Amino acid sequence: MPLALLDHDIDGVLLLDGVRFQDDRGFFAELYNQARMPAELPTFVQDNASLSLEKGVLRGLHFQKAPYAQGKFITVLQGAIWDVVVDLRKDSSTFGKAYGVELSAQNKRQLYVPEGFAHGFVTLEAQTLVHYKTTAPYTPSHDSGIRWNDTTLAIDWHLDGNRPILSPKDETLPFFDATASYF
Repeated sequence: MPLALLDHDIDGVLLLDGVRFQDDRGFFAELYNQARMPAELPTFVQDNASLSLEKGVLRGLHFQKAPYAQGKFITVLQGAIWDVVVDLRKDSSTFGKAYGVELSAQNKRQLYVPEGFAHGFVTLEAQTLVHYKTTAPYTPSHDSGIRWNDTTLAIDWHLDGNRPILSPKDETLPFFDATASYF
């Protein structure tokens, strides 16, 4: 069942406890079970995984525009991330606000991010493996994003003063524009 979003309540974003059974052999994890999920979760159509070899790999902030906007259900299988969402829904009371939470194999937390949000994360450990389900397929023609270091958003990425490891694409994403109509 959903956990409280700590000190941020952003409508539609859900933080959940994962299910894991561990013994001296390792673990078995139930990544997704529709029967135990909140009713507001949609149908997922694609599963993705990313492996980051080093601590400090930053991926994002990404989103897809309609009609291929994506909701995402994020689980960390190995390692840890600082996961960040930014509300891009112009009519929302939390438009332009960012929320971050640690997701790790250790804490078993899972995050659901609905359509209308930019999403990104930075690895807190080397060899971090992230699995996420999406509600729409990846569509390059509708792919978009916001620069990770936008001063308006002022996101604390938990980098301890270090520069993140970025893709060329993420390095050149546009900055957040409060007048834009993202969704």
